[in-house]
Amino acid sequence: MKFNIVKLISLSVVAILITSCSTKLSDYEENNPKFDIKRYFAGELIAWGMVQDYTNQVTRRFCVELTGTWTGDQGELAEVFYFKDGEVSYRTWQLTKLENDEYTGTAADVVGIAHGKQSGFAFQWQYQLLVPVDENTYQFTMDDWMYQLDEHRVFNKTTMNKLGVKAAEITLFFDKAHPSKTCDLKEVV
Repeated sequence: MKFNIVKLISLSVVAILITSCSTKLSDYEENNPKFDIKRYFAGELIAWGMVQDYTNQVTRRFCVELTGTWTGDQGELAEVFYFKDGEVSYRTWQLTKLENDEYTGTAADVVGIAHGKQSGFAFQWQYQLLVPVDENTYQFTMDDWMYQLDEHRVFNKTTMNKLGVKAAEITLFFDKAHPSKTCDLKEVV
């Protein structure tokens, strides 16, 4: 009996330590500037990114052209991805702003509805993404964290999980102030 109580207390302490160390969106509530998704993702902007596999090796590099339009609380974010290996892919998000700085979204390669919430200068976006690999399509759980650095720049880290295991990380840097709002294919391809 004494051993079970000690074991239970030890497991409780470990659980508390693990959950207290994890980042919560609310941790950023007091940080500025407040990330206004509708305002930032309106108009044309550009982003550069890379994909790293589970060993942290960079496996792909890319540039993205984005165009966002909003009518009230309904938005569309059209994305064109230019990968260094020559692939070009497209995704168009249909976005809805809800109460309490929450958002939902759908896209052709997203299973179900994406859910996101803004707090302070951060935004967390979670969804299931279908990714074609060779002749197969796999479903990944995406945990997307965006951080607004200033009025022009946003840093984005996304974890791709499959069956609860990290398969890859995607890092993006958005820039609204870049003089050219298009990807220079000579630099990307």
